[in-house]
Amino acid sequence: MPNARTIVYSRPVFYACAAMLFSSAATAQSVKRIEPANWWAGMQHPQLQLMLYGDKLAQCNVSLDYQGVALSGTTTTANPNYLFINLTLAADIAPGDLPLQLNCADSKQTLAYPLLARRPGSAQREGFNPSDVIYLLTPDRFANGDPTNDTLPGMLEPANRSDDNGRHGGDLAGMAKALPYLADMGFTAMWPTPLTENNQSAYSYHGYAATDLYNIDPRFGSNAQYRELVAKANKLGIKVIQDIIVNHIGHQHWWLDDLPDSNWLNNQDVLNGAAFVATNHNRSTAQDPYASKIDKALFTDGWFVATMPDLNQRHPLLATYLIQNSIWWVEYAGLAGIREDTYSYADQTFLSEWARRLMLEYPDFNIVGEEWSPNPLIVSYWQRGKQNKDGYISHTPAMLDFPLYDALLKALTTEESWNGGWIGLYEMLSNDHIYTDPSNLVIFEGNHDTARIFSLLNEDTDLYRMAISYLLTMRGIPQLFYGTEIAMTSPKQRSDGQVRADFPGGWAGDKVNAFTGTGLSRTQKNAQQLVKTLLNWRKTATAIQNGKLLHFAPDRGTYTYFRYNDTQTVMVVINKQHEPVTLDLARFREVLPPVKTATEVISGQRIELDKQLTIPARGTLVLDIYQPYQLTLAVSAAE
Repeated sequence: MPNARTIVYSRPVFYACAAMLFSSAATAQSVKRIEPANWWAGMQHPQLQLMLYGDKLAQCNVSLDYQGVALSGTTTTANPNYLFINLTLAADIAPGDLPLQLNCADSKQTLAYPLLARRPGSAQREGFNPSDVIYLLTPDRFANGDPTNDTLPGMLEPANRSDDNGRHGGDLAGMAKALPYLADMGFTAMWPTPLTENNQSAYSYHGYAATDLYNIDPRFGSNAQYRELVAKANKLGIKVIQDIIVNHIGHQHWWLDDLPDSNWLNNQDVLNGAAFVATNHNRSTAQDPYASKIDKALFTDGWFVATMPDLNQRHPLLATYLIQNSIWWVEYAGLAGIREDTYSYADQTFLSEWARRLMLEYPDFNIVGEEWSPNPLIVSYWQRGKQNKDGYISHTPAMLDFPLYDALLKALTTEESWNGGWIGLYEMLSNDHIYTDPSNLVIFEGNHDTARIFSLLNEDTDLYRMAISYLLTMRGIPQLFYGTEIAMTSPKQRSDGQVRADFPGGWAGDKVNAFTGTGLSRTQKNAQQLVKTLLNWRKTATAIQNGKLLHFAPDRGTYTYFRYNDTQTVMVVINKQHEPVTLDLARFREVLPPVKTATEVISGQRIELDKQLTIPARGTLVLDIYQPYQLTLAVSAAE
C-alpha cells in the first residue's frame, strides 16, 4: 500500500469538524470527517447518506430529533472507523441544523449538521446547450492570478514552470481575471479540467487523480473562490461545466490510508502486492453481444495506471457517495453542466443511476460523457433515450462526438477522391440517425488529450479556417481547447505537457500576451479574429443554434451544407482545391430562399447569389442569407 502521509493544510478544510457543533471536546472517537459537509432542503430524492470517519465510529449509536427527518438506520463496513448514517428528508422540511447525537463507547457528542435552503430556481437551472460554445482549459496552464499559492506547505508537488509535466501555477484567480476576455471573444460556457485536490507526489497538475473529492486544490484556490468564479462567469453570460471523475481516484487520496471497506476498489489486492491489473481499454465490450466476461471485467475493473486506483461503483455505499458528491458540487457551486471523464469505464448500472439522480434534481441540466471511440454505434449507446437491444437505459443527455472529430481530421488531411477527403465527413454525418439527439453532441477540434489542431493540419491557415468554420456552424455544441483561438501548436504525437502548454499572457512577465494581443504573430491575430467573429455572430444565429441541417454530397473538392429555420438560412461552402470552383446554385434550390442576398460572415462582404457561386481556392464561405422578412425589416429601419 502507499505510505501513509501527513498533510498540513494552509487553510481550514471545508468540511472540518470546526464547521460542526460538538457537545464534547475531541475524544478518541471524535469525527474527523463528515461527507457531504452539508445538504439542502427541498431536493427531489428524499434519502441522504452521511459518511463519518473517525476512530472506531462504527461502535457508536446515532439518534436524531428534527421535524421532517427520519433516521433510517446506520451502516457499517469491515473498517470500524467508518459509520454511514441513513436519513430520509421530508419534501417540506425546513432548513436548519440537524442535531445528530452520537453515543459512543467513551463519549457522547452532538453534531449540528447543516441543512441549507436552496437558491431560488436552483432546480430549474439551464444546462449548456447548442446555443453555447464551450472553452476548455487546463487551469494550471491557463493563467496565474495568485503566485502566493503556487507552492504550499503540505502539498506534495511544488510549482516548477520549467517542467512540462509539473505544476505551473495557474489558478482560479487567473481564470477570474480572464473572464472578460472569454466573454469578449464570444464564449458562453467554460469547462476547466478537474479542480479538486490532487495532492500527488508528481504529475498532479492535470487534476484527474483526485485525493479529496470535496475540496478544491488549494493551489487553485478554495471552494468559496470557485463558487465566486462561477457567479462572476454567470454574470458575464458564461456557464460553468465541472469535470468529474467517478471511475478512479489518485493513489494518495486520503481513503488509501484507511480504506472504507475491503472491496472499495476494484482489484484492491494490488495494494497488498498482487499483480497489477490494467484496463484493456476495450470500450466495445460494454455492448458487444459476443464479448467474454473476462474482457468485460478487465475493461471496467482494470486500473488506468498504478497511481489511479479504480473505484468499485458496485459497492452501494460508494455508489451513493459518488452520486451525492456530483449533486453537491452542482448545488454548491451553481454549475450548468458536468463533463464525465472516462465515461464507459465505470459500472454501467451505476452510470445509469448516477445520471438519473442528477437529472431528477435538475431536469434542464446537461451532462456530457467521454466515450473515446471513432465508432458512432459505440458512442450512441450511452446517450439518453437510446433503445438499446440489451435493454440498457442511459440518462446522460450528451456525449463527446469523437467520431466526428476523427472524420473531420481525416477529411482535411487526405486528398479528394471517391472514397477520401470530404466524403468521409459527409458519410459520418449520415450516421446521425442512430443518435437520439445529435444536436446535443459536443463537437470539438481537440482537447487536452490530443495534439493541437493547427499542428495536425501542418500549420496550414486555410485548413485551420475550414476546421473552425465547420465546428462553429455544424449541428451540436462546439468546444474549443484553450489556445486554439490563437493557433497554438504542439508535437503531432501526443505529448501531454506540451499540448497543455501555458497560455501566453497568463503569467507576469510573459512577452506574448494573447489576452491583450501583445506580441502575437499575424497568423495568431488572424486566428483570434476568425474565432471572435464567428463566435459573436453565432450568438444571434438561430439557424446555427437550433436550425435544421441539410448537406450536399461533395463536389469537385467542395463541401456544401445549410443550417436553416423559419427565420434564417446559413450556407457554408468549403473548397479544399488549390483553384477556384464555381457551383451551379440550381442544385441547392430546395433550401435556398427566394431572395438570395447574403453576407459572408468572416469577411463581412455582401454577396449576390444568382445562378452561380465561385468559391476561392482553399476558401471558406459562411453565408448568412437574407430572407424576405429580413430585407423588409432592413428597409423599414432605413426609412
